[in-house]
Amino acid sequence: MTSKNATDTHTCAVNLRVREDVRVLIDRAAKAQGKTRSDFMIDASRRAAEDVLLDQTLVQIDPDSFKQLSVRDQPPSGEGFERLMNAPKPWQL
Repeated sequence: MTSKNATDTHTCAVNLRVREDVRVLIDRAAKAQGKTRSDFMIDASRRAAEDVLLDQTLVQIDPDSFKQLSVRDQPPSGEGFERLMNAPKPWQL
């Protein structure tokens, strides 16, 4: 098994069957971005794949760190916050 890296130029074919209206939509979007259909579909698929995998990432932290983060869940308060909330709004002037 060989390792792959970002500079690997080997490509392989992926065949898809799509309805005509979907192909027309993809072609219009690709043209709007100045891309070929293949480049547009590869970019869109790669972004979607990255999003799915990033959504699967689990982050674990120790209890003390969690307590520090949970403080940020509290609603803002204090003199500065009160002054900000009572300041005249530009759309109300």
